[in-house]
Amino acid sequence: MTDIAFSSGKPSFSPLGLQDRSLGWQVGAVVLGTLFLALASYIEVPMVPVPVTMQTFAVTLIGALYGWRLGAITISAWLVEGAVGFPVLAGGAAGMVGWLAERGWNGNRVVLAFAAMLLGNLACLVLGTAWLAVIIGAEKAITFGFLPFLLGGLLKSALGAATLKLFSGYKPEPTGLGL
Repeated sequence: MTDIAFSSGKPSFSPLGLQDRSLGWQVGAVVLGTLFLALASYIEVPMVPVPVTMQTFAVTLIGALYGWRLGAITISAWLVEGAVGFPVLAGGAAGMVGWLAERGWNGNRVVLAFAAMLLGNLACLVLGTAWLAVIIGAEKAITFGFLPFLLGGLLKSALGAATLKLFSGYKPEPTGLGL
């Protein structure tokens, strides 16, 4: 099983089949992905100093559904939107989760999908905590910016794996060349 989970080459799982879709479909997927990310940022539980949002759920799900290339492009587009002033930012682990999903850590193996989502959420937490440590110190950053978010990361990872499982049987018809 390990050799399949880490195999290289052609993606083993892409529930939306976006890599086989036309450029227009892919651009549309990127736009919808960035909108999904922006909407997820407004679903939050207020906490100090950082609220819990659904953006990490959106980031990891986009990576798993889109694959690593289109997932990374979507997150990059989302970051550009943030750089020009749109209120859309939080995290960015879609490339890693998409890479893992393409190698079998997907809805066909829900435990591995959960692990991939959890790694994506942890990456966002670690990066966020590191940034917060610069502002308030490492101990406070871990106490207030990491530990309170672990349960939410676990729950979002489980929700992401379950959502991905829903798409695991979907096989779209290829419509053109893609990324």
